[in-house]
Amino acid sequence: MGELVSGSSGSQRVPLRTVDVARESGYSVQQVRDLERLGVIPPAGRSSNGYRSYTPLHVHALRAYRGLAGAVGPVAARQLLAELRTETLAEAAAAINAAHVRLAGEREETLRAQQALRVIRAEADTTGFEQERDAMTITELAAALGVRPSTLRFWEQEGLVSPERVTSLRARRYGGSAIGAARIVVALRGTGYGIPAVREIMASLNRLDGLDEAQHILRQRLDQIAGRTVALLRAGADLAAVVTSAQEPTLT
Repeated sequence: MGELVSGSSGSQRVPLRTVDVARESGYSVQQVRDLERLGVIPPAGRSSNGYRSYTPLHVHALRAYRGLAGAVGPVAARQLLAELRTETLAEAAAAINAAHVRLAGEREETLRAQQALRVIRAEADTTGFEQERDAMTITELAAALGVRPSTLRFWEQEGLVSPERVTSLRARRYGGSAIGAARIVVALRGTGYGIPAVREIMASLNRLDGLDEAQHILRQRLDQIAGRTVALLRAGADLAAVVTSAQEPTLT
């Protein structure tokens, strides 16, 4: 790869052609144009002969997008990059940190789902896992899982999670096994499994092969989260260049 201008500001502007940016960023020429059209990078300048003229900061933005897209998805990555170019340094740093926090939260929730599976495998949900102190209301459980109460109601309708019902108002209350089931459902849905597939897996948890399948899925999810975390880490230096450039004049 060619040498990019060093320094966080990108103030030393070296005109780059589309082919140069493609070579430095790892994208094709057409992809560079498409990503410019989508707003991943600011519009290129124009040289005296009318050709696109880029700067090293465009390359940083494209590299940052590659890592972000791998970590949070292409749509969220485009939105975040657009925000980073207009926010203060503190706001931009907080937004990037939030992406790390979300990944850490997904990992923690998957580990909790694994623990729930271990409890089921040990047939321990009736010997302490169901104690009253572990029970949650629908609002508490939704907050703990990072989903809406309506999502839990929908899962109940679909036969994925079965709460207990108490009080004269028949308010939902989730015991230990229901909480564990909900954590497993969250992890499976986060892995991309549709409702029918999740229903089948949850129904199979009373069988050893069903437990093994669910455990395999959760291990795969942990591997995916690890890969996404590494992608975000790899984007670090390029993200820093994009963030610091927002404090200075625009690229064009």
